[in-house]
Amino acid sequence: MHVRPLDGIRVLDLTNVLAGPYCSYQLMLMGAEVVKIERPGQGDLARNLGPDAALNKDGVGASFLAQNAGKSSLELDLKDTADRALFERLLSGADVLLENFRAGVLERMGYGAERLAQLNERLVYCSISGFGQDGPMSDAPAYDQIVQGLTGMMSITGTPETAPQRVGFPVCDTTGGLMAAFAISAALLHRERTGRGSRLDVSMLEASLSTMGWAVSNYLVSGIPPEPLSDQNPTAAPSGTFQALDGPLNIAANQQRQFEALCRLAGAPELITDDRFGEREQRKIHREELNAALNE
Repeated sequence: MHVRPLDGIRVLDLTNVLAGPYCSYQLMLMGAEVVKIERPGQGDLARNLGPDAALNKDGVGASFLAQNAGKSSLELDLKDTADRALFERLLSGADVLLENFRAGVLERMGYGAERLAQLNERLVYCSISGFGQDGPMSDAPAYDQIVQGLTGMMSITGTPETAPQRVGFPVCDTTGGLMAAFAISAALLHRERTGRGSRLDVSMLEASLSTMGWAVSNYLVSGIPPEPLSDQNPTAAPSGTFQALDGPLNIAANQQRQFEALCRLAGAPELITDDRFGEREQRKIHREELNAALNE
């Protein structure tokens, strides 16, 4: 029988919409049992999101289905005495508690980190929020697009004429969810070694900034600010979308041997010995001329 790495792990998932549900979906794929706890009569807000109006009306919108497959669902009102008692029984046997409320909300409901540790000292408690549990923006609500803007990634997406532009999918929500799943997995390993649970604080802003390593470090090291280059790779040329007779062709020739092979295949071996294109740095300087030559 195939054994997955998180078989036997139970996750209580209090999250909504994307970052949190995407995190617990990754844990489910690795074998965890995920119990999704939803508000009575409302449920996850994503139940009503998606392009199909009929599915939205039935509470199973495409956006909800995309990251909630394989989970169990339970309605609990954490302001109700009986439901709170059931929630605490579930907590006593859980391995992970995941939430993405605004900072301090769960604590005001009586389930701060200290109280949770009293109920289950081995619990891995993870919060996902836009800006972390403390700091000047901790109380601010966050949407993916707001975080995209604050990281600066929108400023380098698009062309010089169209930037700033939103990345075409909720990349910051997804990155936050992945980072949380990674942190939870590490915390479960730590618990196996020490017997102790953990308190995890995942900020979508910090997680998303960490993915911009090249854009940020290139600026910090070189002093040259990143700029929008459409679909071009700032570290290499040729790169991007080129026009072939039968439609667009996506090319990434990052290495010298790849560039030379591309020129031969395109029937333009003379570009290899052209002084403007012979070396990587020259190709970057003469990017527009190289793109035009390859398009021809």
